[in-house]
Amino acid sequence: MKQLILAGVLMVAAAGGAMAQSWSEPARGTQLRKDMMSAIRPIAEWRLGAPVQFVVKDLRVAGDVGYGRLYAQRPGGGKIDLNATPMSRRMGGDYFEEWEEPYIDVMYQKSGNVWVAVEYTLSSSEAWWASPEYCAAYGPVLTEWCR
Repeated sequence: MKQLILAGVLMVAAAGGAMAQSWSEPARGTQLRKDMMSAIRPIAEWRLGAPVQFVVKDLRVAGDVGYGRLYAQRPGGGKIDLNATPMSRRMGGDYFEEWEEPYIDVMYQKSGNVWVAVEYTLSSSEAWWASPEYCAAYGPVLTEWCR
């Protein structure tokens, strides 16, 4: 009986592990990764000024949905002065003194052959995507937050 219970526990654990790995990370240099970066680039450049280069901290895809955590910088690693960005000028002040680095959390959706940045935040201190509506749509790429 103990062996049967242990086998059941191991099967459930294995199934949970498989669910946790239901997403994949697009490799550097792949067209998929380039397409996802291209989807968020106009938004980043509107807010932070062009040109923007991304350092990918996390990028996940499962089917037609994706999630990314991207750090924005100038090409070659130059730091972005948030108080000198178009976003700061439009807001009329120094709102970004507490931010160390501009990072973007973004939800992607594939529409036909195109990846679209559906939702995003810039340097948010909250895990806004860990809500029932996002988990329903993006759960496969948000496995730590949507259980």
